[in-house]
Amino acid sequence: MTLNSSSSLPVGIDDMAVYVPQLYLPISDLADARNIEYAKLSKGLGLTAMAINDIDEDAATMAANAVRELIDKNKLDPRQIGRIYMGTESALDGAKPMASYVVSMLEEFYQDQFGADCLLNCDVVDLTFACIGAVDAMQNTLDWVRADHQRIGIIVASDVAKYELASTGEYTQGAGAVAVLVKQSPRLLTLSTNWGVATRGVHDFFKPTPRISKQRLIEEVLALTGNTDLDAASLLQQMDSTLEVNGILDSNDSYLTLHRETPVFDGPYSNNCYQQRIGEALSNFFAKNGLDEQEENIIDRWERLLFHLPYAFQARRMFAEIYMEEQQKRGAWEAIAATLGQDMPAPDQFDTTKDYEKAYGKYLRAITKTEGYRKYVGRVIEPSERASSLVGNIYTGSIFLALMSSLETDLNAETDLAGTTLGFFAYGSGSKSKVFEGKVQAGWKEITARFELFTRLRDRKVIDYTTYENMHRSKQTQPVLAQKAGFTLSEVNTESGVREGARTYALPSKKLANVEA
Repeated sequence: MTLNSSSSLPVGIDDMAVYVPQLYLPISDLADARNIEYAKLSKGLGLTAMAINDIDEDAATMAANAVRELIDKNKLDPRQIGRIYMGTESALDGAKPMASYVVSMLEEFYQDQFGADCLLNCDVVDLTFACIGAVDAMQNTLDWVRADHQRIGIIVASDVAKYELASTGEYTQGAGAVAVLVKQSPRLLTLSTNWGVATRGVHDFFKPTPRISKQRLIEEVLALTGNTDLDAASLLQQMDSTLEVNGILDSNDSYLTLHRETPVFDGPYSNNCYQQRIGEALSNFFAKNGLDEQEENIIDRWERLLFHLPYAFQARRMFAEIYMEEQQKRGAWEAIAATLGQDMPAPDQFDTTKDYEKAYGKYLRAITKTEGYRKYVGRVIEPSERASSLVGNIYTGSIFLALMSSLETDLNAETDLAGTTLGFFAYGSGSKSKVFEGKVQAGWKEITARFELFTRLRDRKVIDYTTYENMHRSKQTQPVLAQKAGFTLSEVNTESGVREGARTYALPSKKLANVEA
């Protein structure tokens, strides 16, 4: 077999589409409910609103809606789409990939126009590495597309960022999906070949599947009822007397494995991991691209910077160390340091590593308040923060939302980015960072004008705190918005048997024609 090789042609992002739920909670309402000063969240973290998915929306419907828009506005033939690779950490199943739900919805929707098997030959898979999974999927797809000019790939990032009520992560929650069209000779952005990578196995943020003994669960239930006549061990012995399974507790294992929607995380430690990984990945980027790390200045190299944003102001907080190192290369740091009013702390000045890291973090925060740094952030980073401020964290889609936000902001400001180079700092807890760059293409304005990102965010419906909490606790029984234009979740099968847990979806404009995936 001969490939239609065009490896000399540039590869990158041809177009993008976003789906953000139509509901949102003002951060000011959450701040009032938690007795938190609103300014600490709005001015300190850049948080204004939190996107909330309705009860008939999940990560699969959001992804399908984003991909559908990408297909429609580019008039793509689904039969020509070679892959739909998904980045997510909101998996709906431990084995069945969420991308299979997405492709089933899309295939059913397009079957009248393109045939019942219009996506039969489309490769789909989920990639999971916390918030960097979709970037991993894109890097893989760039190499795949590079081998054949006829190949068309779609990357979709979709997540629901959910934290425990009243936790320190609650106010960063969000939901949404971004679909990315990857082609040769892209109209929006060409992407570099040599990416910097840094990986370390840490536990800064993760979603464990803990093993809980059945006896412990029964004891907790009995304690809640106040029943002292029943004994958990005796009940378990009765269940173990037969191999027959009648219900969840009556399994043949002594333990049950639970899936957590909400993460276990250490915020300060995760910030340290983020900062260390992006610095290490940047060093690797220099090495892989033959650049002198002591001479090359990225402040001059990249016109805009795009980051994974777990909250809107994360990047401006995390970039201070790299900014300092870049100013040292320029020979400009001594004058800046003199304005800080404090000396840089050294590890040998402290009894513990934790004390040193706390002092060093305070020093970096002082850098972020300098006039030069504020001006730099305002020009290079701030445009990417605007959508995040209104949406919240969408995990794997966060860096792509930042890109759309930055491009649309520049378009509205009538800034011409054509020919400029953008720098990307991706991060996923666990932990890994990738640093790469892209060049803005001549047709970027036409493509960006169709995003309509901020129009969508402006036209959403606000919900009150009580509704938010009911939805968070899964007590809301009916969708807040009865009618939606996109794919929706119809049912999750609760009947015991081979179809237990199977999800059924409704199609746009075909509410009576359900597809079971």
